[in-house]
Amino acid sequence: MAAAPVSPVPVDHNPEPLSQGARLINTFIAPSKTFSDLGRDASWWLPWLLVSVVSIAFFFVMERQVGFDQISKNEIARSNQADQFEKLPADQQARQIRIASSVTRAVCYGTPAMILIVYVILAAVLMATFNFAAGASVRFKTALAIVVYAGLPGIIGGLLGIVSLFAGVDPAGFNIRNPVATNPAYFMDPGSSKFLYGMATALDVFVIWTIVLTGIGFACNSKVKRSTAIAIVAGLYLLYKLVGSGLGAAFS
Repeated sequence: MAAAPVSPVPVDHNPEPLSQGARLINTFIAPSKTFSDLGRDASWWLPWLLVSVVSIAFFFVMERQVGFDQISKNEIARSNQADQFEKLPADQQARQIRIASSVTRAVCYGTPAMILIVYVILAAVLMATFNFAAGASVRFKTALAIVVYAGLPGIIGGLLGIVSLFAGVDPAGFNIRNPVATNPAYFMDPGSSKFLYGMATALDVFVIWTIVLTGIGFACNSKVKRSTAIAIVAGLYLLYKLVGSGLGAAFS
């Protein structure tokens, strides 16, 4: 007797829209759902707000546990101006520390605005790269939302930084540029080789995670294959690190 025909499983070409909260959760557990939904609504304010809040919280705890004066001293000690600084009279040293501390505090607490500026620049560069080099047709608003959502792993990094500060940190050894052991550079001497140190920071767990998410985001909103999209984002970041590390080594 012939088997009864099996009815095809219907494919939902119009999945249910995601809420803002569902987008946040799915960025970590099912990123394709989040990034596909950005084609419907490219709102990005909530992840930006969360990243900003965690960043401010980290800097607040850092100020209490380490202090901006100590951070400024650490930065000067690692710079090529350390020897000149040590030769200055005590009052001039104190004045430079006060100025550096004020600037660092302003930059840290102005992070939300700076993060948004960086997101806008990254979105513009990635949109141009994918649209002109890979034949995609991603809108700027969508590209910006992709970049913002892809930056959500930074929240985990910020929370780890807060935990490490409360757990106890040597103020004299604290490095504001690399505060958590999520990349090989954390275990290196920043003054040994500027180029190698800079390249080692590229092997950061959360940076790699963000690169992968960004590639998935652009793949979900274009006809570019996922592997190709991730490779494009990784290539651009590698170029940025090569140039930045090279310039850092040249002017050190």
